Amino acid sequence: MRHCINCCIQLLPDEAHTQQVSCRGGPHHSRQECRMCKGENKIVFRVDGKQMNLLAVLEVRAEGNESWSGFLRFKKGKRCSLVFGLIIMTLVMASYILSGVHQELLISSPFHYGALPSNPSLMDGENPSDTKEHHHQPSVNNISYVKDYPSIKLIINSIAARIEFTTRQLPDVEDLKKQELHMFSVIPHKFLPNSKSPCWYEEFTGRNTTDPYLTNSYVLYSKRFRATFDALRKAFWGHLSHAHGKHFRLRCLPRFYIIGQPKCGTTDLYDRLRLHPEVKFSAIKEPHWWTRKRFGIVRLRDGLRDRYPVEDYLDLFDLAAHQIHQGLQASSAKEQSKTNSIIIGEASASTMWDNNAWTFFYDNNTDGEPPFLTQDFIHAFQPDAKLIVMLRDPVERLYSDYLYFASSNKSADDFHEKVTEALQLFETCMLGYSLRACVYNNTLNNAMPVRLQVGLYAVYLLDWLTVFNKEQFLILRLEDHASNVKYTMHRVFQFLNLGPLSEKQEALMTKSPASNARRPEDRNLGPMWPVTQRLLRDFYGPFNARLAQVLADEAFLWKKT
Repeated sequence: MRHCINCCIQLLPDEAHTQQVSCRGGPHHSRQECRMCKGENKIVFRVDGKQMNLLAVLEVRAEGNESWSGFLRFKKGKRCSLVFGLIIMTLVMASYILSGVHQELLISSPFHYGALPSNPSLMDGENPSDTKEHHHQPSVNNISYVKDYPSIKLIINSIAARIEFTTRQLPDVEDLKKQELHMFSVIPHKFLPNSKSPCWYEEFTGRNTTDPYLTNSYVLYSKRFRATFDALRKAFWGHLSHAHGKHFRLRCLPRFYIIGQPKCGTTDLYDRLRLHPEVKFSAIKEPHWWTRKRFGIVRLRDGLRDRYPVEDYLDLFDLAAHQIHQGLQASSAKEQSKTNSIIIGEASASTMWDNNAWTFFYDNNTDGEPPFLTQDFIHAFQPDAKLIVMLRDPVERLYSDYLYFASSNKSADDFHEKVTEALQLFETCMLGYSLRACVYNNTLNNAMPVRLQVGLYAVYLLDWLTVFNKEQFLILRLEDHASNVKYTMHRVFQFLNLGPLSEKQEALMTKSPASNARRPEDRNLGPMWPVTQRLLRDFYGPFNARLAQVLADEAFLWKKT
């Protein structure tokens, strides 16, 4: 509206923020006010100002000096009741009409295809690992919004037309060293030959009164890790090696990594695998060191803190290192063989995909693509590392991710709105940048209200395959794991060359209930709407097809999850 007659258009200060984010963009604030309005009675148009909400809905609210209570005081008797009833009926009819033309009150989006609908319809079923006991009936209004599917599909078609899986250029090792001088000075090029895990001895210069974990950032920034480090502290001095008047401690890195993805069953796999006597994990389940802590990221909303040095990360494997040290120092061949079979693992579900920190630390990028990725550094030290990936239907993964991380106002409607908003943001980036540049774009990822990019498995896997061989990966599906835990665990044992378990040990590992299942209060919210599911299947379809092609397995198309 560019002109007003006895009205005023106001963007309320606390709700007037509409952000337009491109690959290089940031927030743009606008304030618009009609100077022609000088009357006391105004119609205020409120804008729904949720962060990055492209579906800003105008809500009409009358503010005047007259009140209905004042009007009613002058009307009495039956005629008053009749008149009042007619007024109420008129208001109800007016509200119904206004709700019917709700779409006409949508502000045009600053993105390519304008405003999108916010109310989808119902879908059937959830992921096999989730309980299917809650069924919600859709409202008439929700069903009516299915007709808007074609307009949103235009955005998905625009994205699909620009998808191009290109091979990234690998950085030189010398460039990696320049980025992480300290890390390369601490981790050696060669490890002990008689240990299954990559371990080495380094000199410890502290005295017997020195606290080896005094400056560890994991302790300093989180109280919940203090008990863990108290146990490490008590065991430390009994596991030093002494030679030529010097003290030496055994340092170790993981032999294998469970690298992703979030909400794909990595916690359940971790909980079962750590029951194997030959497997020892880091003292903290998800250190997130390679992707976040080494850059000083604790939580993105808190900004950058001090970077965690590599020594803090190595401290997390000290308990496993103590056991390996005992085996290396044992006199009997039997004891040495038993202890040297230990294999160390790490299970940060961010390792495969999260490279959001690169924009803060790496300047020499090409067309918005990161010059270095996490796997470049892991490969520089551990070219023989083993990598386990657990994947899930990306459509169901996204909904599970939304339910787990959203703090309030969770619903199928809200999820649909966030999905359509994220699709528009992603398309806007793809209009000017490559697929890889958009997938690893920190500004875009922070702006999207749901983590749409995490389900683009093919992009991440192809980038990992540029530095590691395909034989070093074990790619699992959560759907298969949920239906046959025993078979999945046997595949993992074989991949890691682990010894067999007793019947009792195997029963304990395979028959325990699933870890980190959907919370009851989230199950009560029911499934996503069918139109949301259809949109997401259309969006993820080309990426799933490429993944299935790379893995030569049509199960990764998730046609039947």
